[in-house]
Amino acid sequence: MDTPHRLVVVRHAKAEAFGPTDFERELAERGKADAAAAGAWLAEQGVSADAALVSAAKRTRQTWELLSSAAGWSVEAELDPSLYGADEDGVLDLVRMTDESVGTLVVVGHNPTVGMLAQLLDDGDGEPASVDQLMKGYPTSATAVFELPGNWADTAMGRCRLVLYNVGRGQESVDA
Repeated sequence: MDTPHRLVVVRHAKAEAFGPTDFERELAERGKADAAAAGAWLAEQGVSADAALVSAAKRTRQTWELLSSAAGWSVEAELDPSLYGADEDGVLDLVRMTDESVGTLVVVGHNPTVGMLAQLLDDGDGEPASVDQLMKGYPTSATAVFELPGNWADTAMGRCRLVLYNVGRGQESVDA
């Protein structure tokens, strides 16, 4: 997959139902296995990361740590508190500010924002099975990989090609 820019959109893994606050909810055991499975899948697909924007919420930070470790990445994530409550346009604004030297950017956030963003980014010409899966929903640990046609600053809805889609599921999920 040679392309100047790729955007990887990840929904955090399964979290505990309760925490001291919503922002502080931790990953459930299933979520930990799923995040690692998503990272392993990205490594299998040959996806590497040059930069990462991660919501500062605990469950997204934990998702990133497990996902990036399983993928074999050593990228230091930028923890952005605004991703916690951002809408699709807000996330897209952050993506557009990415330095052009970054080849692949990973964004780890929350639904409904990341699911809607992924669906809105798709230009409809992506890999058919992946597009079909994407349109069916964006569950926890869902990961979509898009190729961008130009500069980060020009990233827009309906202008990115979906090339890969997967829902990370670890052994904990398979047994549950």
